[in-house]
Amino acid sequence: MSSDSKSPVPLVILGAGVIGLTIAYIAACDSDVAFDITIVARDMPGDWHSQAWASPFAGASWSPHPLGATDERVRRWEQITFDRLWEMAPSGLRSPSKILGETDGILSTTWWKDLVRDFRLLSESEVPVPYKVGIAFNTVTVNPVEYLSWLRSELESRGVVFRRQYIRSLNEVKPFVGKAGLLVNATSLGSRSLIGVEDRAMYPIRGQSIIVERTGLQEFVTVRSGGGLSEQVTSITPRPGLTQPNTAFLNGTHQVGNWDTSLDMSVAKGIFERCSTLAPCLKDEGTKILMHNVGLRPDRKGGPRVEAERISLPIIRSDGLTPHLGEDAEEQQNITVIHAYGMGAAGYQRSWGVAIEVLSLLKENM
Repeated sequence: MSSDSKSPVPLVILGAGVIGLTIAYIAACDSDVAFDITIVARDMPGDWHSQAWASPFAGASWSPHPLGATDERVRRWEQITFDRLWEMAPSGLRSPSKILGETDGILSTTWWKDLVRDFRLLSESEVPVPYKVGIAFNTVTVNPVEYLSWLRSELESRGVVFRRQYIRSLNEVKPFVGKAGLLVNATSLGSRSLIGVEDRAMYPIRGQSIIVERTGLQEFVTVRSGGGLSEQVTSITPRPGLTQPNTAFLNGTHQVGNWDTSLDMSVAKGIFERCSTLAPCLKDEGTKILMHNVGLRPDRKGGPRVEAERISLPIIRSDGLTPHLGEDAEEQQNITVIHAYGMGAAGYQRSWGVAIEVLSLLKENM
């Protein structure tokens, strides 16, 4: 059915991180349904130093995560996203990559070998001391500042409206959704405290990182002990794009359940030392420390939540503690919410796959 044959369908998306923006993009480009899209968020592209959202602080390079080995749905999201980014990315966003291991444990978790490009095992002579084994492949990397800005620009050119507002309760979006609208909840870690969702399965993974300026860093390199991630992560991700030439993202930490967003310089020292083992040129004269970052990755016990839910607004709690929004908001109304959150450290590398599934759910619930 042509999108010209029906009136526009109001679509409100809560959250302007990489998941919310990608969902908006997929919906805005759809040829079957004309969506009238509004993105409502506290933090948006341009708020690069706000620690209240995670997207600006990501490494944003595809690398294997354990859940993809066991969850076919997640694996499908990642395959779709990798393929889409590979096709749309210029050569500068395609990065040669290595995973190094002190044991051969990494060789038992190569479920992703057919997902990436040019997968191969490193020869003994190619593996640097003190590591025992290594894997080479080509991956995709984006620069969050440029990529999120591009998504926003593309959306605005398609008529998507950005509204800056801190939403504390689903009741507050009722006026935006209207009588026949749809709502997407892409509030990530905010879903833990958003009244009407209150998902206690959500938890943070603290990530601390360093942005450096250094020529000669041209491949993604990471160290793994096996299929999982330890609290101390060691990886170097060259930043593609024009705004930060000759820069790299040094990672970092993977501290489950840690809400602390303050900078720890002793941790920063450890990150730099570990990354310098991988790339000794970091200690050469001319390396510049540009920025220290701390962000909270939005993970979820039981895995990501991508599903439809039918709810009645306004939400009325039995304890009477729902904030009062005025008499005009008291009329009951049923709406469909599509939840899309809980991606942990893998938001970028699942974003297109998740967005396509969300679009399907939107159409099923119109």
